[in-house]
Amino acid sequence: METGSIVGSIDVAQVTLYVFWVFFAALLWYIRQEDRREGYPLENDVTGEYDKDPWLWLPSKKTFNLAHGHGEVQFPNAMRDERPIAAERTATFAGAPLQPTGNPMIDGVGPASWAERKDVPEVAADGKNLLAPMRAADDFSIAEGDPDPRGLSVIACNEEVAGTVSDVWVDRAEQLIRYFEVQLDAANGGRSVLLPHNFVTLGKMRGDERYLKVRSITAAQFADVPATASPDQVTLLEEDKIMGYYGGGTLYATPERQEPLL
Repeated sequence: METGSIVGSIDVAQVTLYVFWVFFAALLWYIRQEDRREGYPLENDVTGEYDKDPWLWLPSKKTFNLAHGHGEVQFPNAMRDERPIAAERTATFAGAPLQPTGNPMIDGVGPASWAERKDVPEVAADGKNLLAPMRAADDFSIAEGDPDPRGLSVIACNEEVAGTVSDVWVDRAEQLIRYFEVQLDAANGGRSVLLPHNFVTLGKMRGDERYLKVRSITAAQFADVPATASPDQVTLLEEDKIMGYYGGGTLYATPERQEPLL
């Protein structure tokens, strides 16, 4: 090293590489902590055991202030879903399939499962309920030239009529239809249920008579569609249960749907 030289023996490229390694390791540590804010700690699906104090990777709690006076939540919170599962394991190894022990569409098993969301309606930026029937959202109407679904028959996957569309529920933010409100026939319970728009196709009979086709459940199964507590609003929890019910029907509505194709 020359006399008076301070950094003459330092390899700047190597120092830069070391700095990058330290930065990248810190970045990975941060990302691996942040992706554990929800859903952790993991638990053994055979024994149910879990690490009650996984201090190494979990991040410190972060507080989120919810809009429209809905309070605040903290994550991670180590809360567990304590709901009983109406299914039994088909084998003893971890990850083994579960076999439903009751009506899976009602019990929320497999594709019929639903999350424990808050039992409050989702609200738009202006504080109004995001979803509402057109009888309550009087500033909405069916676009001119589009078919009005109100009054159309609803035909289930077994080709039987389940009921008639009595109203449509609109998304005030996206300005589109989210649900059809179906008045069921007396043979199917005679009550009103919500039918998600994405489980429906618009069909046409001879003579240009239109109808709504639902391929996920049978006409009789409409009687067990989860209800809403209020006739003019649907909560986040109720939405998840309704979606889970129709989604579960794609596998569980008829026995042959659970059998192999070949």
